[in-house]
Amino acid sequence: MPDFNDDLRLAHILADAADAATMERFKSLDLKVETKPDMTPVSEADKRAEELIRGQLGRARPRDAVLGEEYGTEGSGPRRWIVDPIDGTKNYVRGVPVWATLIALMVRGEHGDEGVVGVVSAPALGRRWWAAKGGGAYTGRSLASATRLRVSQVGRLEDASFAYSSLSGWEEQGRLDGFLDLTRSCWRTRAYGDFWPYMMVAEGAVDICAEPELSLWDMAANEVIVREAGGRFTSLDGTPGPYGGNAAASNGMLHEEMLAYLNRL
Repeated sequence: MPDFNDDLRLAHILADAADAATMERFKSLDLKVETKPDMTPVSEADKRAEELIRGQLGRARPRDAVLGEEYGTEGSGPRRWIVDPIDGTKNYVRGVPVWATLIALMVRGEHGDEGVVGVVSAPALGRRWWAAKGGGAYTGRSLASATRLRVSQVGRLEDASFAYSSLSGWEEQGRLDGFLDLTRSCWRTRAYGDFWPYMMVAEGAVDICAEPELSLWDMAANEVIVREAGGRFTSLDGTPGPYGGNAAASNGMLHEEMLAYLNRL
């Protein structure tokens, strides 16, 4: 199996640079925020963080392609970095500390692109999570000071904790009834939102989570970490990986039951 440790170390360096840039502007009274064509906000910190990551990748991995939320696709080839400079921009601009920089590396193989490195760094929470293919998933302050992640062993939906982002997307897709039935069947539900539910699935603190509408940069890093922690990450139709435009993640034991509820139309 290829060793992606050098790429993982680089991803940590990229996350360090992004953390410094985003924390410098977090809660700034003069933070500049614009509205993108899709009506979502983007701040100067989003742009600066992605620029820093792209600049370092250009020097360290000049042959690799990059896909970022703010500046699109650059380059081509079998290796591609996927970057979300601030996942949770709405939280960021309001001073809510639940946001993170998401960095992933995908490598082309026989069955398409596969996530092989994922780093999720949430500096306002003082948390970072990461994984590399075949090496397991971890959380901690650094590569040298880390705790291995493992999903929960909860095997019954009535004992499960379910995390989600909001109700509106499920309603827009006509999936609200199934979603509500799922919430009623679970022991506990909480709307943590964005990257955090997936990290809690990887930690074993939450058992299942799902979102109805996402982009690749929202999912690529999360998918690697959940998978390496022993969980499952699919689209709502059950296709493995982060390509379906939506996501469901679990400890594996509850996955099919969760999907059955969410696909009740």
